[in-house]
Amino acid sequence: MTLLSYQVFKTVAEQGSFRKTADLLGLTPSAISHGISALESELGFSLFNRGKNGVTLTNYGERLLPFVNAVINSDESLQQAIAEFNGLKQGKVKVGCFSSVCTNWMPELMHGFQKMYPAITIEVFQGTYDDVAYWIKNGIVDFGFLSVSSAGDIPIEPLYKDPLLCIVPKGTKISEDGKWVTVEDLRDCQFVTQRESTDADIQKFLKEGCSYREIAKRMGVGRNTIAKYREGAPKELSMYGIQQSKLDPYYDFIVQCLNTGWSKSKTVKAVYAKGYTGSISNAFHYLCKIEEKKNKYFEPQPYVRTM
Repeated sequence: MTLLSYQVFKTVAEQGSFRKTADLLGLTPSAISHGISALESELGFSLFNRGKNGVTLTNYGERLLPFVNAVINSDESLQQAIAEFNGLKQGKVKVGCFSSVCTNWMPELMHGFQKMYPAITIEVFQGTYDDVAYWIKNGIVDFGFLSVSSAGDIPIEPLYKDPLLCIVPKGTKISEDGKWVTVEDLRDCQFVTQRESTDADIQKFLKEGCSYREIAKRMGVGRNTIAKYREGAPKELSMYGIQQSKLDPYYDFIVQCLNTGWSKSKTVKAVYAKGYTGSISNAFHYLCKIEEKKNKYFEPQPYVRTM
C-alpha cells in the first residue's frame, strides 16, 4: 500500500464517487476504480459498496478510515517538519467549523494567520456539530470548533461565551427588566429554530425547562396531581382519564389483592373480571413492577391522554 492508495481511498470515502475523486486527483475514473480494487484485493475485504448513486463505505471501510487518515496526517506532519528544518514553514491545516464560526470568525482568523504563515494553507470543512465531531474523531480535520454542549467526550478548550438571544415581536411580554425570557415564557409561542445538530445549545435550553406547571397546563390538571403521579400514585391521573397503562384504574384493587396474599394469577383473573381488556403479559408485568417497588409505581413514561 502506498500513500497514493491511501489518498485515493480517503477521497473516494469523502466524495462518494469514483468520477469526482478522479477529477480532484487528476486521474481517470478507471484508474481510481482499478486502484480501489487492487487495494481491496491486498487487504482481503471490500472497502466500498457500489451502487447506481455512487459508493459508500462498508463496515470494514468505516473502521479502516481513521487509521488511513492518521497515516496521511502523519505524512503531512513529516513534510512540515522537514520544511521547518530547512527554514521554511509550510503545509496544510484542516479545520472543522459550524456555520456561524465560518462566517463570523474564520475570515479574520485566516487573514491574520496567512500574514504570519503565508506558505501554510488552511482548509476549512463546514458542517453541523455532528459533522465536526465526526471529523475530529476520525482524523479528517486537525481540530474543530464545537460548542461545549455538543463536544461529548472530545476534549475542548472554551474560547468564548456566546449568549443565547431570542428575537421576539415588539410588545412581547418578558421579564420586568426586559433583558431575559424563560422557557416558560416561550412554551406557547411559535418560533423558528434550527435542527438539533446545528443548534445544540438552544435545543438543550428548551429541553431542560419542562416543569410540573407546564405539564399540568398541557393536560388540564393541577400541579399537585402531576407531582403525586411522578411520586408513584397513578390513580391521581386515572381520575382525569389520563393513564399510563390500562391497568392504572385497577391499581388500588391490585394492591389490595396482593396485600391479602392472592397470587398474581388469581389477581390477574380478578382484574379481567372487573373489565380489564389488555394482554395477560402486560398484566403480569404490571403486577411484578408493583411487587418490586413495594407498592410504589414505577417511573412513568411520557404522558398519554386516553379517551
